Amino acid sequence: MNISLPDSLKGFVDDQVSQRGFGSSSEYVRELIRRDQDRAQLRSLLREGGESPVVAEADQNYFDGLRDRIRQRK
Repeated sequence: MNISLPDSLKGFVDDQVSQRGFGSSSEYVRELIRRDQDRAQLRSLLREGGESPVVAEADQNYFDGLRDRIRQRK
């Protein structure tokens, strides 16, 4: 796959490659795509959670129970 960029974007990509330690512009673009995939998955999970039915109220008792479970793991 080849991607054409205007000089201003090419310069930006080249700067990112050198400043952030990427070996090539392809590595940089792959990282951007991976991050975008991660964001899309997170959005999907958040949407799914927002559309799911409420099964318990997140009140003080709920959070106290979470803290207790975390303390027991230590």
